[in-house]
Amino acid sequence: MKILTPDTAHPQEFTDATAAVDCLTELYLKATSFLRDQFAKVLEQPVTDVRIRAFYPEVRFMTSSYAQVDSRLSFGHVSSPGKFAATITRPDLFRHYLIQQIGLLIENHGQPVTIGLSATPIPVHFAVTGENAVNIPQDGAADFTLRDIFDVPDLSTTNDDIVNGTYQPVDDLRPLAPFTAQRVDYSLARLAHYTATDPEHFQCHVMFTNYQFYVTEFEEYARSQLNDPDSGYTSFVSTGNVEITDGDTPIPETMKTPQMPTYHLKREDGSGITLVNIGVGPSNAKTATDHIAVLRPHAWIMVGHCAGLRNTQALGDFVLAHAYLREDHVLDDDLPVWIPIPALAEIQIALEQSVAQVTQLEGYELKRIMRTGTVATIDNRNWELRDQSGPVQRLSQSRAIALDMESATIAANGYRFRVPYGTLLCVSDKPLHGELKLPGMASDFYKTQVSRHLMIGIRAMELLRSTPLERIHSRKLRSFDETAFL
Repeated sequence: MKILTPDTAHPQEFTDATAAVDCLTELYLKATSFLRDQFAKVLEQPVTDVRIRAFYPEVRFMTSSYAQVDSRLSFGHVSSPGKFAATITRPDLFRHYLIQQIGLLIENHGQPVTIGLSATPIPVHFAVTGENAVNIPQDGAADFTLRDIFDVPDLSTTNDDIVNGTYQPVDDLRPLAPFTAQRVDYSLARLAHYTATDPEHFQCHVMFTNYQFYVTEFEEYARSQLNDPDSGYTSFVSTGNVEITDGDTPIPETMKTPQMPTYHLKREDGSGITLVNIGVGPSNAKTATDHIAVLRPHAWIMVGHCAGLRNTQALGDFVLAHAYLREDHVLDDDLPVWIPIPALAEIQIALEQSVAQVTQLEGYELKRIMRTGTVATIDNRNWELRDQSGPVQRLSQSRAIALDMESATIAANGYRFRVPYGTLLCVSDKPLHGELKLPGMASDFYKTQVSRHLMIGIRAMELLRSTPLERIHSRKLRSFDETAFL
């Protein structure tokens, strides 16, 4: 069978990170343009006995010595001598990230990187992403079998083996980045589907919530910031990629609400805030974080509601999670429950300082409205209806102070994907003490507490924005043999 590919590019060495990323961009654009052009031709006139193929570009690095690096730095260097490589997609989207990571690698080791083509084909589905005029036909809908002519997504390169620590090197070639290009492309496509916003809009600081009330407050805050010329925020993006730059501009309602409505308060350098309404449940929490992780956010936090488990708590009190009791089960195969999920000091300090700033309480007085301790996350929303002897005993033995359905999942996936994480919850009911979330109580609670809670989350993100990334990214997130790229 004849194989039709773009002209082969010879590998090039670079000691300048920007030039290296320019080369990656050129190779990627050439490959994807080729696939789109050939796909359009095949749609018009199907072919046989031909394979149309283009390859992802890649970064390769080789060193024969250990790096002498700042021991405080948790990324930007390889742990031992050897050969390393990473396939790359969307270098336009990841330009700043790639320049930073490649630059650190070159600086810390004093060795060049090599840019060339990998042996991993680009699935045609990902090559046409963003081309609204082009649709991939479903199997049987076209006059030809797609996989006979073009490459399609391959699960062997679309998994989490690297971040899960189960990857087995081939030919002693070790990974340079936490995700393969196909894994990244898959998640970029899923993000657009679940959130109804393009990946380009996502900011470096991500907040998750489980209630629509927070979205309403977030939009109001965003509008006030757009009307303040000194805020540093440049636009607000709603579902359907509706983007406004003026706080008084109306946003039309979308015809269909996505599964996880997402909103972005943007800054020019991408250091703004993204809010994702993941809804209720650990499955949604895992799905969202599985895909957002490929964007390599600087931090993500959960700001939502929880059940208070202590009699001394009051509705509206805050809970700062220092530990997690994981009974959500959705990550058991990827991250066994015996693995501890540590609190990250940088995130904890930012959240506690934010509570103090917004509530005007400090020190011992802050304990009146906030407790730190273990948050339990379960996968059964109606756990109260079961026999209480088992669940209550476990909650008491764990010293848990609050219970929800998302926080431990978000924290555990942050740990797994090396994304700094934190949780600040607000007590909305106390089922063990007869204070259930009933309609009248809930409405009053939401009106008085959501705005303050959201502002605390926003303030924490703004504090983290002013903190250098190398200080936010804790060494607690790194294993024995880590990828150089963050």
